[in-house]
Amino acid sequence: MKAARRPEVRLPALEAYAGGELEPDGDYDGLEFREEDFVGQDGGGARFMDCALTGCALDETRLHRARLLDSVLTGIRGVGTDLAEATLRDVELVEARLGGVQAHGSVWERVLVRGGKIDYLNLREARLKDVVFEDCVLVEPDFGGARLERVEFVGCAVKGADLSGVTLVDVDLRGAAVVEIARGVERLSGAVISTAQLMDLAPVLAGEMGIRVEG
Repeated sequence: MKAARRPEVRLPALEAYAGGELEPDGDYDGLEFREEDFVGQDGGGARFMDCALTGCALDETRLHRARLLDSVLTGIRGVGTDLAEATLRDVELVEARLGGVQAHGSVWERVLVRGGKIDYLNLREARLKDVVFEDCVLVEPDFGGARLERVEFVGCAVKGADLSGVTLVDVDLRGAAVVEIARGVERLSGAVISTAQLMDLAPVLAGEMGIRVEG
């Protein structure tokens, strides 16, 4: 089992964002976005490099194919944020409150998700490598068709996960507080679970294998 490589983000001295709406294909370098309201705005294809986003509202914000690099996102919130086909590399996502995030086809590399709660995270066909979910709550995350390599779940609750068609390589679930799999339990090959988690998953595994348990 190869451990995930965590991001080591060291932000330079940042310049305060001057305000205004996000721009498609915009280039944002070394900026601090604090309590900005980006609701419904279009930053598709934009690049965020060495940035800090703190307490920003991202409801229905379009960040399709955006690139977030060497950045820290703290306390962001929003419903329906569009991160489809986006790239997150060397990113820390801290205490986020998000729902219905569309991140299908996205690429995550050296990403730490710490604290907070994300409902209905769509990671279908995504590629995750060296990603750590720590002390957070994931409600009905969809990993359908995704590839997860060196991904760790530490102290977090994973509820109603969809693993249909997923590929797992060196995925460590042992540290998760809760692991509930709604679909795709047969795709757990490539993951490591604890003895207690195996007992919790036994009914689902038995059902998948067609085993009837009585008495």
